[in-house]
Amino acid sequence: MAAKRPLRRSAAGALIAILAVTVLAADQFTKHLALENLPYAETVPVLGDFLSFYLIGNPGAAFSFGEGATWVFTLALAVVAVIIVWLAATRVSSRLWAVGLGLLLGGVLGNLTDRLIREPGFAVGHVIDFINTPWMWLGFPPAIYNIADIFIVSMMIGVAILVVSGLRMDGTRESRAVEEDPASDADPAGRAG
Repeated sequence: MAAKRPLRRSAAGALIAILAVTVLAADQFTKHLALENLPYAETVPVLGDFLSFYLIGNPGAAFSFGEGATWVFTLALAVVAVIIVWLAATRVSSRLWAVGLGLLLGGVLGNLTDRLIREPGFAVGHVIDFINTPWMWLGFPPAIYNIADIFIVSMMIGVAILVVSGLRMDGTRESRAVEEDPASDADPAGRAG
């Protein structure tokens, strides 16, 4: 079977943009629904102990870490978004990389939007979290998250897999062949084996 040809950079950029806008829209729409329909800081069971809704505004990162440094997270999200856009414009022609970076960008933009437009104000807004799966966090404080967080975490894992598997952003693969060293067949004393 013939390998798929790499995407043109413009096609990869368009794919990244479409996926990012789709994830951003889904994230902001579900946050809007949560704000309109869920009580604040009260558990709403959905599927027993498997899934519940718990609406909060998170000023920090995961597990509300860094609550006093909200502006740092805003800056970090903005930097990540700029890097992904730069990679889309200059490097990416792999379909898998385009999909991964597009979904990641959408998640980043979802939480960045909250940081920019939500209370208490510009660049220090609280991220709207409302999904709670208590069974996932045994032994840890409960994590409450949103659609953007799901895409950020899953696509960071996806990007790590792409890197480890050797798939470059241009669609080529890193060579895994190791040149054999003629001395490797010798025993420790230097004699041929």
